Amino acid sequence: MTSRQRILAAINLEIPDRVPVSPFGLGRLNPESEIAKRLIRETDPFIEVGLGGNIFLGRAVKTESYSEGNDTVTVIHTPKGDLVSRFRRTEVTGYTVEFPCKGPEDVEKLLSIPFEPVEPDVDRFLRRKEEIGEEGLVLAGLPNAICFPATYLSPQDFCLLWADEPDLMLRMVEIAAERVNEFVEKACRGGVDAFRIIGGEYATEQLGPKGFEALVKPFDRDLCEIIHRYGGIAYYHNHGRVSRYLEDFAEIGIDALDPLEIPPYGDVDLADAKRRVKGKYCLVGPLDDMEVLEKRDFDYIRRLAWKCLEAAGPDGYILGGTASGTYTERAAINFIKLVEVSKEFSVGAKPRWV
Repeated sequence: MTSRQRILAAINLEIPDRVPVSPFGLGRLNPESEIAKRLIRETDPFIEVGLGGNIFLGRAVKTESYSEGNDTVTVIHTPKGDLVSRFRRTEVTGYTVEFPCKGPEDVEKLLSIPFEPVEPDVDRFLRRKEEIGEEGLVLAGLPNAICFPATYLSPQDFCLLWADEPDLMLRMVEIAAERVNEFVEKACRGGVDAFRIIGGEYATEQLGPKGFEALVKPFDRDLCEIIHRYGGIAYYHNHGRVSRYLEDFAEIGIDALDPLEIPPYGDVDLADAKRRVKGKYCLVGPLDDMEVLEKRDFDYIRRLAWKCLEAAGPDGYILGGTASGTYTERAAINFIKLVEVSKEFSVGAKPRWV
């Protein structure tokens, strides 16, 4: 099997020639480096491609930006008044220190912006798909509707809006869902055949089951239905403690779920997860890119990977990382080494430490 065939077999809940070993993206590797090329060639990677544009505010939004020291200040002009955000960059990282919306009044300003939809950059996806060929699976990155409030409100104000103004939060998500669905339908018609949906964790981690039930499930279910109508793949990303939501994800209609973080990083028991979702969707994960693949010796990694393969393989399972996007050459080499572990498991070999 090629890597693409192997991944698709797992996503279709079949038994591939071996369990795919699938890093998500190339981390911090130079895409032109030999190790990056080797990673693509020897593992079964997921490669994400953005489709461009601001799905939520469209192309009519008017903004201006300027610098103040280490901060980039962005002003969003709306018919009801300006909104201001501030992004700070250090030598190590960057982060938002001021969000555009500070409460319900600012949300109303944001929603007053005249909307003109952006067009998905389908050609970009198709070019990358052709470049990767059979050596991996290319996914279009896609924010779901709850990403709209979660992007423009701070985590605290996001939670407070749901607590104090649930109808406004719901309206915001409904508007976002309409825009996302229109965008996805255009992308599907243009030939995009696989999406990685992000955003569910804003509810599972911050709002709880009631928030997930109201603000994620119905809208992401519709999103998956559109993708499936065109024969596409709905691959779902949700960090955090997701054990209680495994059946909810199945009800949404997803095809695969990552990263299924296990203790101490999450609460997933992989064998329990496999029993609960077998025949419903593919499990992807759970080797932490930074804390395991980047830092631990390979003997430890191999033992953990074998336990994961026993718990969730060989059907409907992909041995992957946690999609940190920050791993380096050391983790890449360990991903490559795990291919041999997967091959040993596929032929029923005993683990080397027995």
